[in-house]
Amino acid sequence: ALLHSSQMFHEAKHSFAGHGVKFSSVEIDLPAMMAQKEKAVSTLTKGIEGLFKKNKVTYIKGYGKFVSPSEVSVETLEGRNTVVKGKNIIIATGSDVKSLPGITIDEKKIVSSTSALALSEIPRKLVVIGAGYIGLEMGSVWGRLGSEVTVVEFAPDIVPSMDGEIRKQFQCTLEKQKMKFMLKTKVLGVDSSGDGVKLTLEPASGGDQTTIEADVVLVSAGRIPFTAGLGLDKIGVKTDKVGRILVNDRFQTNASGVYAIGDVIPGPMLAHKAEEDGVACVEFIAGKHGHVDYDKVPGVVYTHPEIASVGKTEEQVKSLGIDYRVGKFPFLANSRAKAIDDAEGIVKILAEKETDKVLGVHIMA
Repeated sequence: ALLHSSQMFHEAKHSFAGHGVKFSSVEIDLPAMMAQKEKAVSTLTKGIEGLFKKNKVTYIKGYGKFVSPSEVSVETLEGRNTVVKGKNIIIATGSDVKSLPGITIDEKKIVSSTSALALSEIPRKLVVIGAGYIGLEMGSVWGRLGSEVTVVEFAPDIVPSMDGEIRKQFQCTLEKQKMKFMLKTKVLGVDSSGDGVKLTLEPASGGDQTTIEADVVLVSAGRIPFTAGLGLDKIGVKTDKVGRILVNDRFQTNASGVYAIGDVIPGPMLAHKAEEDGVACVEFIAGKHGHVDYDKVPGVVYTHPEIASVGKTEEQVKSLGIDYRVGKFPFLANSRAKAIDDAEGIVKILAEKETDKVLGVHIMA
């Protein structure tokens, strides 16, 4: 919602005149923009609650933890305690913000993506720690609304999972949109005791320290499975070193009758992947056949232009030693894109040389 609203403002300011649409001034009403977003969110979540009712699903709001592999104790929002029993239990608790050592998120000046969606005013300077999907999307929103955005990233590249060629073009485009990047840079500490926030940085490989200042710092260095406090140790559920729950190909954990799906298990942390996991898991529980192919999970970065991809990147295809061909088409040569004066971008398709089997598709447009 905010990406769309901020893009409308950006276009009104920068593109309308070129299309012959003129007006004397344009301004942001941030509370109205946030209200539109809140309305979208509440409509959608109420829609889910409506589906629960329609399908006779009992909905208990509260914090649950395992008492045994077939019992969950819930502290409800009303302050009561209730125990829910089930022959099969699916853990679908999603993910949480990954914290960084030495940085305390106060959700005022040092914020997670949750609070970055609800800032009460437009920060003059915004520093984003982490150049992944979320950081670049949130940076785009506030950048379009007038913030000076600097992205600090420890790795040598933005969005490391992206196809290298697309990534290079993407970074150039974001830089044209006045987003600044400090790659191969480590954040040593953040001091929010003054009016703004001071960040102490050093090169990832070591070297001289520098400081930069901001009004708001967004910590978006990735996400971690939300598994703490669920009582998994009590029922002996095994997790890996980053806290992901280990499951077999039927989404079963090592505890009898306990399953796990979505962000708490390995695989891409995407809502549509979690949804497919959920469907397949329930099909297995019902004695039918479920199936999810993680090689075919699409991903999108909702910036402008958007980046969409499915399958393998050119780097992955190369490392597998597959003989491949690349087909590319620039949007500069696309009539529709030229007609609407938005022709930045490219379509890139990777295919097996012999058979033409499609291995990966990457679109920036």
